[in-house]
Amino acid sequence: MAVWHLSLPVVSRRDHGIGTVAGSCEIVVLRLTAEDGTVGWGEASPWSVFTGSPEASFAALDRYIRPHVVGRRLSDRAAMMQDAARCVAHCTEAKAALETALLDLTGRITNQPVWSLLGGQCRSTIPLSVSIANPDFSADIALLERLVSDSVGLIKLKAGIAGHRFDMMRLETIAKDFPSLRVRVDFNQGLTPEDAEVRVMDVASMQPDFIEQPVAAHQFDLMARIRDQIDVPLLADESVFGPEDMARATREGICDGVSIKIMKAGGLTRAQTVARMAAANGMTAYGGDMFESGLAHLAGTHLIAATPEITLGCEFYQSKYYLTEDILESAFVIRDGQVVVPQNAGLGIQPDPDKVEKYALRGSAE
Repeated sequence: MAVWHLSLPVVSRRDHGIGTVAGSCEIVVLRLTAEDGTVGWGEASPWSVFTGSPEASFAALDRYIRPHVVGRRLSDRAAMMQDAARCVAHCTEAKAALETALLDLTGRITNQPVWSLLGGQCRSTIPLSVSIANPDFSADIALLERLVSDSVGLIKLKAGIAGHRFDMMRLETIAKDFPSLRVRVDFNQGLTPEDAEVRVMDVASMQPDFIEQPVAAHQFDLMARIRDQIDVPLLADESVFGPEDMARATREGICDGVSIKIMKAGGLTRAQTVARMAAANGMTAYGGDMFESGLAHLAGTHLIAATPEITLGCEFYQSKYYLTEDILESAFVIRDGQVVVPQNAGLGIQPDPDKVEKYALRGSAE
C-alpha cells in the first residue's frame, strides 16, 4: 500500500460560494498491490472548505486505514470498508480512494470493468457538464466558445461570489450568445438568509435546468422554503453527503434532486445508495465532482455507468479543461460532449507513475 500527496497545477482561478481555487489543486493517490503484483489505484480529492484537507486524507490512509487493509483478502472489501469507516471519523475522501483502489484491483484480477462489479452497465456515454467559475468572465467566454466547438451541451454557472448583477449579466449573456448550451446554476452555499430568496427567484426567472445549494449546508428549513417558492428544481450538494443526510433531506423536503459525489459519500457503494434513495423518493441525481484528476473521474464514470438513477450527466471536466496536466497514462476519454465509459478491466486506465512522482509533495512507500 503506497500513498502520495500531489499538487496539480491548474489553468485559472475559480471562485465558488465557499472558497477559491487558484494555482493548483491537491489530491491524494493510493496504490494497492496484490501478492501477484497486480495493482489497483484510487484517489482522494478533498477540498478543505468542503470535505476536508489532503493532509487529513493522507494521514487517514497511511496511518489509520493501512492496518485494516494490508495482508487481508481482496474478497473482504465490505469488511475493510466497514473497518475504515470505524477507525477514523470523517475523511470520506480517503474511504472513497480505498474503495476505488479495491474495486480497480478486483477488476484487474478478474478481468472485469469496475461497473460490472457495481451491478452492470446501463449506459455507455454520459453527458458532460463544465462549470463556469472564472472571475474574469472574458476568459470564460473563450472557454464557452471552446465548449461549443467541442459539442459540450451542458454548463454550470457558479454564482453568489461577485454580486447578483454579475450573476444575472452572465446568465443573460450566455442565453443570448450561446443558445445551444443548457445552463445549471450553483451557489455553493454562497447566499445569506437575508438575500437568498430574492436572488434565487431572480435566477429562477432565467429557467436554468436546476439551481443548486444556494445557502449553507445546515440551513435545511431555508432550503425547503426556497424550494417552495421557485418553479425550477432545487438541488442539494453540501447538505447531502451520504445516505444519512439523504434520509433527512427527503424527510424535510429540502430538494428536488441531489449531487452524487463519491468523495462526499465515502465511496462508490454509498454514493450508489444515495442515488437510489433519491430516485425512490421521486428525486433526480447527477454525477458531481470535486477538484479531481482523471483517476477520480474514472471512478465516478464507472459509478454512473452502473447506476441508472443518476440521470443528469456528470461534471468530470477537470482533466481536460482545468488541469495543466492530468496524471493518467492516456487521456480520460471525452468525445462529442460525452464521457465515454471504459470497457477494459478495472478502471480502464492507470495513472502514469512518473507523473505521480512529478507532482508528489510527499509519499509513503509500500
